[in-house]
Amino acid sequence: MKLVERMPRVQVTLMPEEAEDMWHTYNLLQIGDSLMASTIRKVQTESSTGSVGSSRVRTTLCLCVDTIDFDSQACQLRVKGTNIQENQYVKMGAYHTIELELNRKFTLAKKIWDSVVLDRIEQACDPTQKADVAAVVMQEGLANLVLVTPAMTLLRAKVEVTIPRKRRGSCTQHEKALDRFYEAVMQGILRHINFDVVKCILVASPGFVKDQFMAYLFREAVRQDSKILLENRPKFMLVHSSSGHKYSLKEILCDPAVTARLSDTKAAGEVKALEDFYKMLQHEPDRAFYGCEGVSSLICACSSFHLDVCVPRHQDVATRSRYVRLVDNVRDNGGTVRIFSSLHVSGEQLTQLSGVAAILRFPIADLSEPEDDSTSDEE
Repeated sequence: MKLVERMPRVQVTLMPEEAEDMWHTYNLLQIGDSLMASTIRKVQTESSTGSVGSSRVRTTLCLCVDTIDFDSQACQLRVKGTNIQENQYVKMGAYHTIELELNRKFTLAKKIWDSVVLDRIEQACDPTQKADVAAVVMQEGLANLVLVTPAMTLLRAKVEVTIPRKRRGSCTQHEKALDRFYEAVMQGILRHINFDVVKCILVASPGFVKDQFMAYLFREAVRQDSKILLENRPKFMLVHSSSGHKYSLKEILCDPAVTARLSDTKAAGEVKALEDFYKMLQHEPDRAFYGCEGVSSLICACSSFHLDVCVPRHQDVATRSRYVRLVDNVRDNGGTVRIFSSLHVSGEQLTQLSGVAAILRFPIADLSEPEDDSTSDEE
């Protein structure tokens, strides 16, 4: 994402440069915002002879946002709203749907620019934030090819092949089906992974499926003289997983060897933070709290804590403002805040845990106890 122009407290002009930028834009947009962008409009024209024809013209419209539709797999974003500026093709108040496009500028205006939105813009415009991790989570007959970006987890390909069982005296059908399966996975890797950007490719499975696949992959790479695979062989890393389903990605990213190799990525940091919270909740419950109300009450009692929060896309202004206020209060009181993405496996898990979790630097008595008791306990 490129920051083209920024006018304090009024509007910002941005240009999406890659598919993931659409996810950032989706998180920036809220109902009631003003969006100005280039779009295609079908218009009717009447000639001097009275005949009526229609044509598609490109024009720039400014909409008051009414509906936001995001396709997370295709990374496409459509915004519907009413026109709020005079235009030769579209009347004031007329409805129109803008599909935001890559490498085309758009201007976003808001009544209130909160800290979460400003952090999102800063993250989106940081050139170091890229999809630098890929994962192939597999078992016999099933493979999920996933890209792990700083903002989301993208399922790029799913391979399913029926593998017949081995029969006594003949394994031919079984081996042929496995070869077809491995070939499909290999083609998925070549098609969907940008080796110039990706730093590490995790290959995970239960048992020896991953080892057999890697042997097939580089045997074929040598046979086909695939330089891109041979040159990037050091980027592949074998990891154990309990299954070939996408949800196994969480346990893969928790593996200490993987954490060490991916120590500079945001996704690994989120998984480790959530793992630390669960350990703290189990062993030192007086230092682990979750829930918006419970964590909010901590701010007055204790200013030293780490806050993990998955800010929901609530169009309800009051609900979103409560989360933003919580984030601002923690930062103002010297705490640290980590905002999780709802499209990461860690964000999905945090959402199930109310969306807000905090780890205190020092233990504190249960806030549900009477004030006098809690005060005496602290002393």
